Amino acid sequence: MGTKEPDGTDSTVTLGKYLAAIRSDRRFTLRQVEEATDKAVSNAYLSQLENDKISKPSPNVLNALAEVYGVDLDRLMELAGYITKVKIRNGGARHGRVATFSEFNLTAEEESELLKYLKFLRQK
Repeated sequence: MGTKEPDGTDSTVTLGKYLAAIRSDRRFTLRQVEEATDKAVSNAYLSQLENDKISKPSPNVLNALAEVYGVDLDRLMELAGYITKVKIRNGGARHGRVATFSEFNLTAEEESELLKYLKFLRQK
């Protein structure tokens, strides 16, 4: 068993294990995921991801999987190592992005709104 982070997530779960568990929970086959992503993620590629042979897929792949599985893109980005959680003053955590908007000193609310807008843009 892995250790639990303050936000309840398991710190030892790999991206592959997480994706495999979500796919199993949703009762999708590898081929069904391939079709649901309009072949953006092949069943062979997804198999390699789930078996931890690929640990850092592109953000586009992660976005496609997040949409199909109905999971948080930030969580997939974190597991792939693109973003990390950083502590904030009130004891919570938020995702830090290297260099992205760093000169603006965004509040957690501003960062959340930017992420919503980015998601909106990606869906267009």
